[in-house]
Amino acid sequence: MKQLIHRHHKRRGAAIVEMALVLPIFFMVVLGIVEFGRAMMVSQMVTNAAREATRLAIIDGSTNTSVTTWVEDFLGDSINVEASDVTVTITVVAAPGNDDPLNQVANAQARDLVTVIVSVPFDEVSYVPGNYLNGKNLSARSSMRHE
Repeated sequence: MKQLIHRHHKRRGAAIVEMALVLPIFFMVVLGIVEFGRAMMVSQMVTNAAREATRLAIIDGSTNTSVTTWVEDFLGDSINVEASDVTVTITVVAAPGNDDPLNQVANAQARDLVTVIVSVPFDEVSYVPGNYLNGKNLSARSSMRHE
């Protein structure tokens, strides 16, 4: 019996040492999972914004400003990002036989190709501070023919 009690006293601090070694690694893994999950969610929202903005842009009566404002409002509401952090690029390529629309959605004619590119810097939407994804942009592109 004495031998069993004596062995228990020798391992008394082992659990604390093991926890001190494993706990930081465990928290880093959990925070990494949360951060990459956030990146995937924001990426999906940016993709949805590009697709819906392109749908808006191919309808008669739309302007570059209205499409850009819609994207900024949508992303501000859904992922809580400032409008100044969202980059929206709209290009309009004339279909054969159509006049050049000068990259203006309002000037687009039937069959002109409208492309909307939406980009958000990841460091503006991340939950965990750190430098491992700083400087990376989450972006999406969508193209449709003008109606």
